[in-house]
Amino acid sequence: MLVAESEERARFAARIAEGPRLEFINGRLGVKAAPDGNHSEIIAWLQRRCLESRPEWGLYGGRGLKVQADHQGRARPCAALAPRGAFAGRGEWADPGSVLMAVEVAPYDGDSQDRKERRRAYAEAGIPAYLLIDREDRRAAAYSEPGGGRYRCRTIVSFGLRLSLPAPAGLDLDTEPLTAWASPR
Repeated sequence: MLVAESEERARFAARIAEGPRLEFINGRLGVKAAPDGNHSEIIAWLQRRCLESRPEWGLYGGRGLKVQADHQGRARPCAALAPRGAFAGRGEWADPGSVLMAVEVAPYDGDSQDRKERRRAYAEAGIPAYLLIDREDRRAAAYSEPGGGRYRCRTIVSFGLRLSLPAPAGLDLDTEPLTAWASPR
């Protein structure tokens, strides 16, 4: 028990070492981990892909969004795909109405918040698509058709395979580059 508590304290300390990024999802206050170098490379790769396909879109990193059905939750997806200018003049926490897709790059530590709670919060907020890049499991998952507090459609591929992102994103991603930034085995 003491080892588990010590590990949890160490994980918490690591998350706030570079400055805390607070969120409030499903009635819980949380601290989002600061991105590491591989995380940044993944976001830069995805940003290039999005701009090549649709230059009128922007991939906005760390953007605060009001989430959940009542928009009382507060989340900072790793990135939010939206039309350029969608967040101009908005405050720290924006309405998700213009967001086409939320993106999360899950950390190596097995934190399940990116894998479950965020997906539900984004679906409840009506964000049309959600992309989860899970470096630990070496898989990418695309979710779509939000309704009833969940996404009704899901496609999961192992890194190295092609993933078709659902509408409105509608991009085809060759996930091979993700293998370079995945969790070491």
